[in-house]
Amino acid sequence: MIVDCAVYDGGLRKEGPVALEEATEVAAASPDGFVWIGVHDPDPEEFDSLAREFKLHPLAVEDALHPHQRPKLDVYGDTLFMVLKTARYVDRVEVVEIGQVMLFLGPNFVVSVRHGQAGALSDVRAELERDPERLRWGPAAVLHAVADRVVDEYNVVARGLDNDVDEIESEVFSDDRQNHARRIYRLKREVLEFRRAVAPLTEPINRLTSGRLRLVPEELKPYFSDVQDHLLREAEHVEGLDLLLTGALNANLANVGVRQNEDMRKISAWVAIIAVPTAIAGIYGMNFEFIPELEWRFGYPFALGLMVVCCLGLYRSFKKRGWL
Repeated sequence: MIVDCAVYDGGLRKEGPVALEEATEVAAASPDGFVWIGVHDPDPEEFDSLAREFKLHPLAVEDALHPHQRPKLDVYGDTLFMVLKTARYVDRVEVVEIGQVMLFLGPNFVVSVRHGQAGALSDVRAELERDPERLRWGPAAVLHAVADRVVDEYNVVARGLDNDVDEIESEVFSDDRQNHARRIYRLKREVLEFRRAVAPLTEPINRLTSGRLRLVPEELKPYFSDVQDHLLREAEHVEGLDLLLTGALNANLANVGVRQNEDMRKISAWVAIIAVPTAIAGIYGMNFEFIPELEWRFGYPFALGLMVVCCLGLYRSFKKRGWL
């Protein structure tokens, strides 16, 4: 369950392994120290020891064990609890994989809980450890680094969706006669799932930027403002993608209707052309004695010629009107 457990003091990671039972004591021994414990897909029994060790609120613990949560920011006494949805775009199957990262922040601890394959935090931890100045800000530095990485991944997902939307627009407005509604609808669902991850996060980030949270030092608020700017840009981007897909779906349906009308005109034109020789042949096939040209030597060629002339005349007429 526990991916990593480390104690940081003055922006530097203490060497050697640290047991969970000793982590809080080691971190509390220094005014600038804190412990960061990373957890992946915990079960209730395993997470119970962490909850007791750091006195986590039962409501927050319940949310942390159930991954399908809306992005939010809650404060329980001296502990801050934040939920972020991670995203990863699998271009091969055009699917947005959604995971979750939940962070418990206290004066001297960070507990990060990750669900799903997307949003691994090992790179975030390594990047922070290479920047001791940022780590000196304590648990809030971890919160900023995680939020910044999650929002950066949103940009990667949006670029992947951009490419597929461009492909769909090219296909819809090409001479291809296929119906692309299935692909458009499937991609539109993925954009909707992505939008549910991006849009609700704006309110928690805004609170970190402008709220009076004791765990967030004033020096970090401009950094959270930068994350907020990027997030708002991605939220607008996702909304634009949704509108583009809606327009592409409508255009695709319109093209299907136009093609059906064209097909019906062509079918009607050919039926009319075929009806002329059928009618002439039907007339001359009736068993009446006094039929025009019945005993004329050239009556048979005349009937055939009449069929050809009528058919060619109708063909030219329909061709001129664009029916054929």
